[in-house]
Amino acid sequence: MTVSYLKQGITETDSKANERKTREIVEGILNDVEERGEEAIRELSAKFDNWSPEKFRLSDQQIQDIIGELPEQTIEDIKWAQAQVRRFAQIQKSALRDIEIETIPGVILGHKNVPVNKVGCYVPGGRYPMVASAHMSVLTAKVAGVNKVIACTPPDPNTGVPPAATVAAMYFGGADEIYILGGVQAMAAMAFGTSEIDPVDMIVGPGNQYVAEAKRQLFGKIGIDLLAGPTEVLVIADESCDAEMVATDLLGQAEHGPNSPAVMITNSKKLAEETMVEIGRQLETLSTADMAGAAWQDYGEVILCETREEMLAKADEIASEHVQINTEDPDYFVDNMTNYGALFIGNRTNVAFGDKAIGTNHTLPTKKAARYTGGLWVGKFIKTCTYQRVVSDEASALVGEYCSRLCEVEGFMGHKAQADLRVERYGK
Repeated sequence: MTVSYLKQGITETDSKANERKTREIVEGILNDVEERGEEAIRELSAKFDNWSPEKFRLSDQQIQDIIGELPEQTIEDIKWAQAQVRRFAQIQKSALRDIEIETIPGVILGHKNVPVNKVGCYVPGGRYPMVASAHMSVLTAKVAGVNKVIACTPPDPNTGVPPAATVAAMYFGGADEIYILGGVQAMAAMAFGTSEIDPVDMIVGPGNQYVAEAKRQLFGKIGIDLLAGPTEVLVIADESCDAEMVATDLLGQAEHGPNSPAVMITNSKKLAEETMVEIGRQLETLSTADMAGAAWQDYGEVILCETREEMLAKADEIASEHVQINTEDPDYFVDNMTNYGALFIGNRTNVAFGDKAIGTNHTLPTKKAARYTGGLWVGKFIKTCTYQRVVSDEASALVGEYCSRLCEVEGFMGHKAQADLRVERYGK
């Protein structure tokens, strides 16, 4: 493979040291909360978010007062985006169906799609209040049929009050309870429970490195959607695309944070060089250049290939969260790529559409997890549970005979006894 790097990001070794430190910090916080409960949560909220209300949960009146602060246009925009997310989620759910089949005479097998009972949805705050994450988690869980959805988000770090647009999105999305609580302490509260919060069965939603690590450590005690690390974008482009579009779309995701990989794969050296120049030009005026520039400096990559086959192979190796295909023949990549979180096909779309408004879910696999999982969708909130029913003596005895012999092969004599009892009781 004739692949070369015109720009390469930092090594995996450099990032692992930071991951170890994060793991230790989060482990300490979770242990503290598990031991001291609500007292620890309150201390952590005051320490990290300067937030210590009488109650973390917003009352119905507080929610309405907060929503009342928003411009009508913002409310309309939130509702429009949620309509798109809801419509697509409902169509996805319709693809799931219960089944039942008689596999042999007298033996009926089936499965039922059963929603998770209680889900906690984390909606990040910080520099960027992630309003759209409420659509993706809260609304999708309610479409799936989850009975109780609680939602947590931190206070606005600039104003020290609940983020109005995020609260509105949680409310319109169908959250049953809304808490102003952020960070690892929110994850711990949802997992372990408090005097206000019932422990949940599953936690979903993106977050910073500490939130993601908390989900990793809590997995097993509760379910999670996936481990979402820093956001990633891969732009696959050829000479049919232009440098302004590639640069804009790379920086659009790089602005998420200083460790967000933004990668370009191309078979055009001219486009690659022009894009790098254009990125430098755009960073001079981009208001989020402090974040985007740091990400591009440390994690940006420009990979030059000779053929589209090499571009495809490299893209599958990277297994990026977001993959934009800006090529003359995008269907080649659509038909042949196997490792990606979501595809954005052609110049008329982009990752921002998917992140904010178009209807697909923006909680997606990162760090090569796209090799084995897709992103958040209604199916993540639904357990596909099997059942069996044997309705005739003959079927019970027939299966029992096979089962008995197979149990003996494995040495499971208690299992064998179960089978033998059915053969004895229901056989001729």
